[in-house]
Amino acid sequence: MAQKDYYDILGVSEKATAEEIKKAYRKLAKKYHPDANPGSKAAEERFKEISEAHEVLSDPEKKRQYDQLRQMGKRGFTGFEGFGEGPFRGKPGRERTFTFEDLGGFGDLGDLFSSVFDLGEKTRQQRWEPQKGGDLYTEVEIPFDQAISGGKTIIETKKEETCPVCRGSGAKPGTKLSTCPDCGGTGMLSFSQGAFALNRPCPRCYGRGKIITTPCPECGGSGQSFVRKKFSINIPPGISDGEKLKLRGQGQPGTAGGPPGDLIVKVNIGEHRFFERKGMDIYCRVPINIAQAIMGSKIRVSTIDGKVDLKIPPGTQSGTKFRLKGKGVKVNGSRGDQYVEVIVEVPKNIDAKQKKLMEEFAKESGLKY
Repeated sequence: MAQKDYYDILGVSEKATAEEIKKAYRKLAKKYHPDANPGSKAAEERFKEISEAHEVLSDPEKKRQYDQLRQMGKRGFTGFEGFGEGPFRGKPGRERTFTFEDLGGFGDLGDLFSSVFDLGEKTRQQRWEPQKGGDLYTEVEIPFDQAISGGKTIIETKKEETCPVCRGSGAKPGTKLSTCPDCGGTGMLSFSQGAFALNRPCPRCYGRGKIITTPCPECGGSGQSFVRKKFSINIPPGISDGEKLKLRGQGQPGTAGGPPGDLIVKVNIGEHRFFERKGMDIYCRVPINIAQAIMGSKIRVSTIDGKVDLKIPPGTQSGTKFRLKGKGVKVNGSRGDQYVEVIVEVPKNIDAKQKKLMEEFAKESGLKY
């Protein structure tokens, strides 16, 4: 079973956690992103591989299916692997290797084998019936403050669109398609194995029965062209790190008049120099001096709404946490809290007078030093 090794592509082990997979993907995506490597086809292809691997391994169900197929490949399963010499009735030498993507619609291996007998006819029908385009995936990083308040942000991504020259046909305008010589226009090749006879899509015409004799000079026969597009996306208030937003109809174009897919945007939230977010709650650390801790005080603390007063009672210990109710993140009408941890700072250097006063304090308090 020929297939890409997504673990190898991301440089992680089979036992990698979801967080390790995410971390490896971010590192590689940043390195090979087209924006960081303008004009580099190699970087662009590498970025596609990395994105494809992350899409599968970050989705628990897709990862489960992929691991099943991967284990099957390790055991030496090679059934239906191409159209070279063998039991296929067609011209030899034209290989078509089936990968994980070809088998992506099956929930379990049992479904895979029970469906292999009608996969060819199903594929041929799909070639001619309107099909929805695939979804596109991209990521955007927004500031911490915008994740709290929401608002619009601009994203830019590379996507396929129907070629404006051939209007998606793949053929040069004014030319015609010819009948595929391998399958005779049926779109299928027959396969016999013992008592079984199966039909599979023709690898030359991909089940269409027609081939392009004069490709479109604009798209090279693919019927699609790549363009860079900008989109304005609305960030809802209180969005969480890693949450995905969907832009309907902005994905890959459909086939045979089918609707386009969607653009899925994963939102990453940047770090804040003062605040830390955990769910709907906000955490921060504030330093106070030893006098404030001993005698008590009132300090000004920053919140996502602005500064507020916080009362420090006498005898406060370092590490004490105070709760500011309702000062956390607001999501769907509910709001979290803010927790302020105070850190008592001890002076590193004191003069003779201060030292004497501290000795007197220690003596009066019965403290040993």
